[in-house]
Amino acid sequence: MLGQLTGCKTGSMAELNGKPVSLEDLERLALTNYGHFTSMRMEDGTIRGLSLHMDRLARDCRIVFGVELDREQTLKYIRQAAEGLTGVAGLRVTVFDPAIDMGRPSEAQDPHILVNLRPGGEMSPPPLTAKTFPFTRDSAEVKHIGLHPQLRLRREAQLAGFDDAVFVEPDGRVSEGGTWNLGFIDQDGTVVWPEAPVLPGTVMLLLRSLDAPRQITAPVSLADIPNMAAAFATNTTIGVRTVSAIDDVQFPQDHPVLAELRTAYAGIPGERL
Repeated sequence: MLGQLTGCKTGSMAELNGKPVSLEDLERLALTNYGHFTSMRMEDGTIRGLSLHMDRLARDCRIVFGVELDREQTLKYIRQAAEGLTGVAGLRVTVFDPAIDMGRPSEAQDPHILVNLRPGGEMSPPPLTAKTFPFTRDSAEVKHIGLHPQLRLRREAQLAGFDDAVFVEPDGRVSEGGTWNLGFIDQDGTVVWPEAPVLPGTVMLLLRSLDAPRQITAPVSLADIPNMAAAFATNTTIGVRTVSAIDDVQFPQDHPVLAELRTAYAGIPGERL
């Protein structure tokens, strides 16, 4: 809640390397737009999948900047920004080099840690509808800050009367949603995660670690979608959200396996910051 966020030690919604962020720092980030991030949901000082988020930051830092992330120092910055907060908050950690030069990105080797706090939303918001588009995300395995293509397609989907976009590979395989992982439930009640280039989301990874319900990873083509019993979206902001339609294929808004997934996810304990 916004009132709780004012309890931040610095009175600021954003800190860079543990200090209030400057306009100059944000200007470089906005104008160059090179870096990576992760978004978490903090509930009373705990975060589900915190270790997975840190693994993502470390892995992407090697890919994007060619250096090792100082995990413990990054955690210290996160803890400092979140100190004194209670209830639910959204927490985003962006890694970028304020000294980057657009002409010499190869010299950007001193990534800084930007921590943003915002009010936390409700879990499992209303069902969403999605329109498919042929699209492959650049460096799909990296949670990078280059979001223009996804947001452009989300906009096109909304102008066509849908809530969001679903991406389809050149070979016809469905991959993921605009900023979320896509899952299906087949007629036997098995959870099917599409086998395609996707960003491995923390919610998806946590759910895949569970013993039940039965889950598989397999190619899902556009032609397979009408044969599915249900569909859903996952990310840390929404948890497990029903997808009620993809293009002209309608899905039920409730399904026993969806309820099972939500209950199982809610039962995963958060890690203390």
